[in-house]
Amino acid sequence: MVKNRKLLNEELGRKTVAEYKAASKNPVVVVLDNVRSLNNVGSVFRTSDAFLVEKIYLCGITGKPPHPEIHRSALGAEKSVDWEYAADTIDVIARLKSEGFVVVSIEQAEQAILLNKFQPENDKKYALVFGNEVKGVAQNVVDESDLCIEIPQFGTKHSFNISVSAGIVLWDFCLKLCDMS
Repeated sequence: MVKNRKLLNEELGRKTVAEYKAASKNPVVVVLDNVRSLNNVGSVFRTSDAFLVEKIYLCGITGKPPHPEIHRSALGAEKSVDWEYAADTIDVIARLKSEGFVVVSIEQAEQAILLNKFQPENDKKYALVFGNEVKGVAQNVVDESDLCIEIPQFGTKHSFNISVSAGIVLWDFCLKLCDMS
């Protein structure tokens, strides 16, 4: 039996906030469309930090730092990952499209592409839109998206918590776009 020793924090090679800010990022931004849970917002910050996301856009009712509930789950990632607040998600989508981003709503929709079947292109930038815990991505945002991606699910429930969805999708994009050698 192989015995594994847990690594100490100082052995993990974590970047400082300054190193993170200076690091080359993945060609991905996250858009949170009216996410109501501050814990979910913090979790998305933490996951975005782990996968070197360029920026998070916090839209509508989505809470913004500094806030103790966000910090509790972000564990400081709200300081490393760039973010911006906008009252209207559609305004953010229009700006990102004008900057050359492919806008992808993570939603169960007609013509949605299953995540495992989607191959992001290395020469494109992606804006991944995650929606409200109950209502999902707003229909007007889905309408303005270039495409929808759906996470395959096999049980009786047909949704994931938004922070879980973000983790699954960002991991998948990182696997497909990052040089992990």
